[in-house]
Amino acid sequence: MSRSRKAIQDLIATADLLKQMRKVDVHPGDLLFVKTCNSVYTLRMIDHAECLASGGWFDEKGLSPWRVRITGCTWGGTSIKIDILAACGLCIEFANHVTTSEIRMIMLMPYWTSN
Repeated sequence: MSRSRKAIQDLIATADLLKQMRKVDVHPGDLLFVKTCNSVYTLRMIDHAECLASGGWFDEKGLSPWRVRITGCTWGGTSIKIDILAACGLCIEFANHVTTSEIRMIMLMPYWTSN
């Protein structure tokens, strides 16, 4: 097995041990707060992968809230884990090619109705 393939397999194995928010675990209306090394993002979930994103780059560009899909999370390179929205130690990659700095903290506030 090549060194690069082994390295990728090791990254994937350790990713499952990280504190993370999987796409299948969120619902429309849920609010996800993500603190990275450089910013704080607020993600109001529309479905399992699409959200209204605010904070960080979106605020800097005057675009908040911006409707965007979350492609997945990366280790800062080209390998991407597409089944998760956010994981501590990884970076969120949005479909508009914006990638966050490394995630430090994740907090989920589930959507709640009084019905």
